[in-house]
Amino acid sequence: MSHTFEDLDRHLGRPGARLVTTLGAIDRLAGRRQALVESRPAQLEAVRRVSVVNSIESSNAIEDIVVSRSRIETLADHFAEPTDRPESEIAGYAHVLELLHRSANEIEFEPRHVLQLHGYLGRYTQDPSAGHWKRLDNTVMEVLPDGTRRVRFQPVAADLTPQAMDDLHNALARAEESGEYHWLLLVAAYLLDFLTIHPFRDGNGRMSRLITIWLLYRGGYGVVRYVSLERLIDQSRDSYYRALSASTAGWHEGEHDLGPWVDYFVGIVHLAHVELDRLTDGLGTRGRKQRAVRRSVDEFVGDRFSLEDLRQANPGVSDPTLRQVLRELKAEGSIALEGRGRGAKWRRVSRPGERAH
Repeated sequence: MSHTFEDLDRHLGRPGARLVTTLGAIDRLAGRRQALVESRPAQLEAVRRVSVVNSIESSNAIEDIVVSRSRIETLADHFAEPTDRPESEIAGYAHVLELLHRSANEIEFEPRHVLQLHGYLGRYTQDPSAGHWKRLDNTVMEVLPDGTRRVRFQPVAADLTPQAMDDLHNALARAEESGEYHWLLLVAAYLLDFLTIHPFRDGNGRMSRLITIWLLYRGGYGVVRYVSLERLIDQSRDSYYRALSASTAGWHEGEHDLGPWVDYFVGIVHLAHVELDRLTDGLGTRGRKQRAVRRSVDEFVGDRFSLEDLRQANPGVSDPTLRQVLRELKAEGSIALEGRGRGAKWRRVSRPGERAH
């Protein structure tokens, strides 16, 4: 039972011009920053750390699980054991998130591993339902502004859930193998069906966001390492729920419209890449300037040059950047310092990138 994937061409076969443009922009941004991100892990470590804490805080806040940020940081670092139910929920999310950031591409995307991760999510709460499909039917409720609650959606029945999850994973695998649809569109389709199946007694929303990270890593979208999608979703919570509500209407009859959810989901992924582009913009500029300084060292006619020579060859590059490159080249054995003070000269031992003899 996978009502979206049963008629995938109706939902994804004719994407609008705006959606195609956004997908193209995402792929360009992802490609532009990937090599830079991989080559500068140390400089981005602080960014990664903030993203992790933001993800833990925001994904749980969406479900009204609130713990102080300082305590989240402590739990995420494994410096303390949880002391109550909210902290236990936080610690479980932190554990699964850490596992996905470390090993997402090594974990086969299969129902048994979805169950395993759900078990890890509930490992600190001692919830006996953790790691098991729901055993009783559940209902998705909506809280109205006046505080009253109403049924928003009736998920798949408990006795049909194991088969529904098997069908969903098989359908995704077939669609991925066909290569007909953009990976992000398939991820959106999977997430909508996952949320409408609502396979667990508790933790469906948080699992959907963890699965989002898992699937984005599988598709090569490492943006989730440095930008918290959960924070972006939390900041647009009303739009998130409106999109889900619009796209789940008529799902059981196979008459639903995936469009609103696809637009929202792709928009969030695009926003994450724009944010990563902003975060790494200075890093990219610095990298370009450092490469230019290295080229100028390589291109000097003689084998000796001064700091002033380097300044004149690289107008607009700060002294700290020039000195950083000189330190790197010296450590690599490409240059050596002769003399001291203003009369000091750098001597090129080998061309940058060559082995010094």
